[in-house]
Amino acid sequence: MLSAHFGRAQTFTIVDTETSEVEIVPNTSEHMGGSGLPPELIASRGAHIMLVGGLGPNAVQMFEQYGIDVFVGATGTVKDAIKDWQDGFLEEATDENICKEHRH
Repeated sequence: MLSAHFGRAQTFTIVDTETSEVEIVPNTSEHMGGSGLPPELIASRGAHIMLVGGLGPNAVQMFEQYGIDVFVGATGTVKDAIKDWQDGFLEEATDENICKEHRH
């Protein structure tokens, strides 16, 4: 299931949509008592697209700096989110659809 709060997710799931290879990455960011930020951790794994329910403007900007496109509106499981993205149901993050409050 997707985490209700992106930065405090216990893990991040990296999926290669071409090979179906899956990697579960523990969230070792400063949000969880470690170091660094989630976008840095995810970028280090070679991700190009980030699927989330919601995300704040600072995180979106950081992902974009790493060349990672962010899509919002994901719900359910990781599999659901990937299917919704492939089917065009998720929206690319914009100033209008990102989280303005700390509830993502």
